[in-house]
Amino acid sequence: MTDPHAGLAADNDTAFAAFGLPGTPGTDEFWAAARTPVSIPAADGGWLTLFLWRGSAASVGFESWSPPIALRRWADTDCWYAEVRMPERLRVTYQLLTDDAAYADPFNPVGAGADRSIAATPDAPAQPHWPAIGADDVLPLPRTRLRWPSERLGGRRTVRIHPAGGGGPVVLLLDGDDWLHLHPAMTAFDAAVASGEMLPVTLVFLPAKDRQAEFGCRRELWEAVRDELLPLVAESGVRADLDRLVVAGQSLGGLSAIYAALEFPDLVTRVACQSASLWWTPDAMDLADPMSGPVGGAIAARLRQGPDLSALRCAFDVGEHETGMLPHCELAETLTEQAGATVRVSRSPADHDRAGWRHALLRDVAWALA
Repeated sequence: MTDPHAGLAADNDTAFAAFGLPGTPGTDEFWAAARTPVSIPAADGGWLTLFLWRGSAASVGFESWSPPIALRRWADTDCWYAEVRMPERLRVTYQLLTDDAAYADPFNPVGAGADRSIAATPDAPAQPHWPAIGADDVLPLPRTRLRWPSERLGGRRTVRIHPAGGGGPVVLLLDGDDWLHLHPAMTAFDAAVASGEMLPVTLVFLPAKDRQAEFGCRRELWEAVRDELLPLVAESGVRADLDRLVVAGQSLGGLSAIYAALEFPDLVTRVACQSASLWWTPDAMDLADPMSGPVGGAIAARLRQGPDLSALRCAFDVGEHETGMLPHCELAETLTEQAGATVRVSRSPADHDRAGWRHALLRDVAWALA
């Protein structure tokens, strides 16, 4: 972050004019016109992005890309601001943090749930089919829901099902609650199907009770999906082609999706994973830096055993700013292709952030079903 005062004119009437915000900070007229975040080119590359907050002291917290950055007060007004240096091509989730709560940005119409917003640098590619959702908007929910009392996993789960375009191949969305309540996946898939960019599909939103336990290469999860969940989906009354199943997961969910393709090849032959946690080993979380273990983790070790993945279509995507993840992902991508799988590799303009995974999710599910 640069000095928040650097480059700002002493005249209050032009304080933020470079960002397209004329007027005196802190006045009602200023706040009525305020829209942030807004980026301008930085002198030495990348972007200088302005964030605003009206009220008392606060900071801007990012989902993964940066530690929280404190906002500075403009004179003795209620205007708090920060100029944040951002790299080229970045989309990131953020919050405004005060002593007692986290808030969505009231000046940003693009939200992710009730208390998060999304910022994108001007050179970040668009994300077709994902509507702008404000913090006060209530996302639509699928009409069909299943109560899944799992003997293998224990406890009960609520699983929702949505037939996009009338339904078709099943797309199992791991971390399903995030795609229901933070990011409008149902609406986005409907739009992608309507545009002809994707076949009609049946979305199954699978929530996680304990991500670290369930997604850490756990055999019981996929036995439960095979023997308990998918039969319930077949009996739901929603059109669902279980013979063409796509598993889509992110982070630990992406790890679990690839694990399922390796260990349950009769069940999982199509995978779309974003920022998969391919550094994972059973003891990785005991390390000071979980990514400091063997490159490619447990998945690379399993791939070196020579499985036949000739029936697998696997799309890998990872954020181009996830420097610690890249070596792990690159090795797993290479080994998966060497094992005979049809592989697609891409990089998104993001760090480890669901806002950056949205476009890859639609694109790669469509590719997996091609």
